[in-house]
Amino acid sequence: MGLSKSSVGMGALDVGLEIHKKGKNDIVVALAGNPNVGKSTIFNAMTGLRQHTGNWSGKTVMSAQGYASYEGQGYVLVDIPGCYSLDAHSAEEAVARDFLCSGKFDVALVVCDALCLERNLRLVLQILEQTRKVVVCVNLMDEAEKKHIRIDIKKLEDRLGVAVIGTAARSGAGIEDLYRAMKEAASEDGGIPGKNTGAYQSPEEICRGTVDFEDKEYAADDRRKDRFFTGKKTGIPVMLLLLFFIFWLTIAGANYPSEILHRFFLSLEEKLMQGLCALGIPEMLREMLVYGMYRVLTWVISVMLPPMAIFFPLFTILEDSGYLPRVAFNLDKCFKKCNACGKMALTMCTGFGCNAAGVVGCRIIDSPKERLIAVITNSFVPCNGRFPTLIAIITMFFAGEAAGASAGAAFMLTGLILFGVGMTFLVSWFLSITFLKGTPSCFALEMPPYRRPQIGKVIVRSMLDRAVLVLGRAALAAAPAGIVLWLLANCKIQGITMLSYLSGILDIPARAMGMDGVILLAFILGLPANEIVVPIMIMAYLSEGRITGMNDMNVLKQLLVCHGWTWTTAVSAMLFTLIHWPCATTCLTIRKETGSLKWTLLSIFIPAVLGCLVCLLFHGAVTAFLAVL
Repeated sequence: MGLSKSSVGMGALDVGLEIHKKGKNDIVVALAGNPNVGKSTIFNAMTGLRQHTGNWSGKTVMSAQGYASYEGQGYVLVDIPGCYSLDAHSAEEAVARDFLCSGKFDVALVVCDALCLERNLRLVLQILEQTRKVVVCVNLMDEAEKKHIRIDIKKLEDRLGVAVIGTAARSGAGIEDLYRAMKEAASEDGGIPGKNTGAYQSPEEICRGTVDFEDKEYAADDRRKDRFFTGKKTGIPVMLLLLFFIFWLTIAGANYPSEILHRFFLSLEEKLMQGLCALGIPEMLREMLVYGMYRVLTWVISVMLPPMAIFFPLFTILEDSGYLPRVAFNLDKCFKKCNACGKMALTMCTGFGCNAAGVVGCRIIDSPKERLIAVITNSFVPCNGRFPTLIAIITMFFAGEAAGASAGAAFMLTGLILFGVGMTFLVSWFLSITFLKGTPSCFALEMPPYRRPQIGKVIVRSMLDRAVLVLGRAALAAAPAGIVLWLLANCKIQGITMLSYLSGILDIPARAMGMDGVILLAFILGLPANEIVVPIMIMAYLSEGRITGMNDMNVLKQLLVCHGWTWTTAVSAMLFTLIHWPCATTCLTIRKETGSLKWTLLSIFIPAVLGCLVCLLFHGAVTAFLAVL
């Protein structure tokens, strides 16, 4: 049960974390526990939205602090990373160990899962070696009751020698008892005396006679579900069907709200122009702000918000239900063959919403080399910003707008996603035998029990924690990009706009890839936000000095066909949309996460080169085939 040498006898450590107290008598609580025990639910139940987030000093590990008050006593909850033990094998576990050894808290609240208490107690016993000011929270007591698991809380408390509180955090049961226990533990010298603790040296001994499984087949239902969701014959097909269903709902449900938002923002333009005119703003500056910055910004919001409002809740439902770890299980063998980590499946899923969020999610991978592989390859999964371009091209040139078009578009989009996943496997394998050689690590993948998601909390969390965050990042990039685009479209060289001039320069290499200079320039100028690629194309083709949105797909298709688009152009554009450099936000996130300019540049260079190569090969193959015919 002893800790590693690096964590024993360390005394107080300076973890460089600022504690956000509101009063000098506030109790600082270290919230610890294994992953998937409901620690975040406890944290949210106590703090609500009174939270402060950031990174631990010197670490790319998220830090969350929250403030709570009960019966006049203030509590500062520090949510330390979930870990299975204090024998640190990752940055997250090192942060948890260092803080628990730092002496910067008044009481440690250790959350355990009532469904698998014995496994959780190993961490409890390790923390008890560091401090006696501990309160043990046995969470998910409601689920344990449903599965006929009986836990004698009083006997468990006697054996551990510290306060033990049973909770059901989702309903709020037991939270008030936690407050009282934490206040009492913080006020005692060394906590509650543990006179019996030394008699029980292992979690098995502590649980013997404390935990009673009345139904020996309590996990049978979960195992039956696992045979379906992770079975050799059913696991992958079910995963693909779920992916198709999510894309279909996103495509079918996002079009109408996007159009409403676009029309709403467009109706405000004239009022904005009049307001700026009344303020005495010069005409050129007015047009730059409204037709440049405002129009690009509102286009991004109109295009991104509706699909995110559908995709993120659906994704969060899969996460809350316990299905996402099963996705990692299904893909683990594929990643192992590529000398990569199976946890990449989870970071890839996060990348569907936002590649920047996917890069941040790579923190869950312990091996530095495998973490870099996951970071570099995350952009091969199309983010929410690339979906509109893919969907628009599929609808115009392949699926059409007839009945069943959404299903056809979803089917083609799923195929493109699978191609991107295949490229992820290929590049991961290449990196593992070249730049990032090493033996693939093994990891223990915990399968949480299947749970019924709480729809209300899912919607709030997915919109506030994910959609708003992603939309905010895109908006920060899109606003200045709109000004640059307006300048390029209105500044002329010998009567030719800078936009036309630059697209002319890029036309030769773009033609070799099956596209044209306008398309390639749109991708380059779309670096701040992928959502503005199609509007840039429209603006360049129409030679207008302002960004334009066409909501009628038939009119847009006619415009593209008049400028030489064919089905091969559409395929090349889709392939390049799928595989090209990450957006500016993702690049900045990679730089922050890796702390290296070299790996950031490599993360840009690899997909850029591969995207050009794939388009060259496709265009060359089609050209050769047509020549033979």
